[in-house]
Amino acid sequence: MRCIQCGSLDDKVIDSRMSKDGTSTRRRRVCLACSYRYTTYEQIERTELRVVKRDGSRQTLNREKLLRGLVKACEKRPVSMDRLGRAVEEILAELHKDHLSEVPSGVIGVKVTDKLYDIDPVAYVRYVSVYRQFEDVGEFIKEIQRLEYRGRKDPLQPPLFKE
Repeated sequence: MRCIQCGSLDDKVIDSRMSKDGTSTRRRRVCLACSYRYTTYEQIERTELRVVKRDGSRQTLNREKLLRGLVKACEKRPVSMDRLGRAVEEILAELHKDHLSEVPSGVIGVKVTDKLYDIDPVAYVRYVSVYRQFEDVGEFIKEIQRLEYRGRKDPLQPPLFKE
């Protein structure tokens, strides 16, 4: 690593540890030329994902754009930025797990709506209204009724899976 103080390439790692989320390695270094101490982070480089839009165009998947969409949906809601950041990382991890280089925008939209459903129901409805391009109030009402139905468990229906 190049020292940011003097520009020397001679350094020594004095401490290494995993980050809190386990996705990167934090390293404390000391420059052997000027004794300046600094921190670097090492992450696994993922292949670049491309999004196939509805109109057939392709663009690079932008993490910040994904986060902006979640932030906008959760505006004025009791959801922390930390939780939204984790949701974005979870979505990206799921997309990379499929080992695809191109992902249809619809797949990303479904993953985002699933995360928002778990995080905040109001944010979910906000996002879905834009994502599905609702045209009238009736579509909002139907979605909210479906949301209520999804959250309700029928006491007569036995569980399909053991918890």
